[in-house]
Amino acid sequence: MATDTDPNFQFPVSNFNHPREACGVFGIYGHPEAAQITYFGLYALQHRGQESAGIAVHQDRRIHAHKGMGLVPDVFDAAHLAELGGGSAIGHVRYSTTGGSILVNAQPFVVQHRGRFYAVGHNGNLVNAHILRAELEAAGSIFQTTGDSEIFLHLLVRNLDKGLDPALRETVARLRGAYSFVALTSRGEVIGIKDPNGFRPLCVGRLNGSFVLASESCALDLIQAEYVREVAPGEIVIIDENGLRSIPGPRADHESLCIFEYIYFARPDSTIRDANVYLMRKAFGRQLALESPVPADLVMPFPDSGVYAAIGYSEASGIPFEMGMIRNHYVGRTFIQPTQSMRDFGVRVKLNPVKEVLRGKDIIIVEDSIIRGTTARTRVRTLRELGVKKVHMRISCPPHRFPCHYGIDFSTRGELIAAGKSVSELKDHLGLDSLHYLSIEGMLAASGVDQPDQVFCKACFDGCYPVDFDADLTKDCMEIGQ
Repeated sequence: MATDTDPNFQFPVSNFNHPREACGVFGIYGHPEAAQITYFGLYALQHRGQESAGIAVHQDRRIHAHKGMGLVPDVFDAAHLAELGGGSAIGHVRYSTTGGSILVNAQPFVVQHRGRFYAVGHNGNLVNAHILRAELEAAGSIFQTTGDSEIFLHLLVRNLDKGLDPALRETVARLRGAYSFVALTSRGEVIGIKDPNGFRPLCVGRLNGSFVLASESCALDLIQAEYVREVAPGEIVIIDENGLRSIPGPRADHESLCIFEYIYFARPDSTIRDANVYLMRKAFGRQLALESPVPADLVMPFPDSGVYAAIGYSEASGIPFEMGMIRNHYVGRTFIQPTQSMRDFGVRVKLNPVKEVLRGKDIIIVEDSIIRGTTARTRVRTLRELGVKKVHMRISCPPHRFPCHYGIDFSTRGELIAAGKSVSELKDHLGLDSLHYLSIEGMLAASGVDQPDQVFCKACFDGCYPVDFDADLTKDCMEIGQ
């Protein structure tokens, strides 16, 4: 089994202070401009991954791919898309949560096995990847990447003698953790797979006579496709010349959709599991205002995080909403790092306060999360220096106290500032007059989802992990009594 990627490029990753999610996936069957449609689908999903992008197409019973490091419009131009002919395609945008940020780990992965080609793109994280990889290597498999997604293809080709459907069923039966896959075969079939818990979103759409798969409905909107439904937890969908067929798979006792999709990851214009992200974020803000009222002159977000929750907080509290910070939309991911004497430049270059709006005021800042706390501390200090009288902060989710092993990039407790500090200690650390997080109960109630305890994964807040994993991976939790 051989791959078509080149490992020679290392992408420089700048510092970040919000959590990053694994990636976004897209697929389309039965469209004469499949690569171009996939390009626009990935454009809509760019927020889910900015390290690399790739498209694989079915053409002449082969799979051809182009991928590279960087943003979608940097990786693809008209010439690249013109070379990617064919009526079926899958695409991927990536952030690395397992495997390094290098070209060899860019997706979709394309392999050739016994004269046939297969490609896969993955959103999520396999918690038993190390076990499966060791088993496969002991049996003779040679891995071309350091990520966990390649494992899917190694397992699949080992079972293909039984036929595609049984091979898919047996492959996913070995996987544990979070996965929403799109796959492409040398016969042109496009396949979508979701894990039994449904950690990561994946939806089905229709574009005239073509079927589409996408991580979020905003990608369907851009290409003017009709939203059909979510892929069910544990379901395998296969799209070919006969249409879409479903292979029901094992489902967990209850769903475990990552609630952080609604808090931060997903685009606000997306709808996931029949719930609109924009409206849910506003609802979180309204609930936050009920739980933590405080007198102030204005409510503001740090753009773009917290904007919609801040609108909800303003509406519920009656305190005016203002955009007290203006974002520079032209800051790239690899701007030249400042010297030590300009150590705050990396934060200030992205946001600048509107002095006339803020000076002498009591303000409420609404944020969607505090992960590491470094950026928030610098920004609060900037506001104090500007002459803001009081700075209150409200967070539209509970404190992140537990690592995530299902596809978010905080995999140890040491990365989470709320894991080592009480709310009171964190308030003092950030230089705030008051700090309040949305309660877990309030978050679930505000979601508007029926039986939310049976729908959402909230392990990063309460440490209740829906899927077990190795003691080596869970030792952080075990040390604190999980």
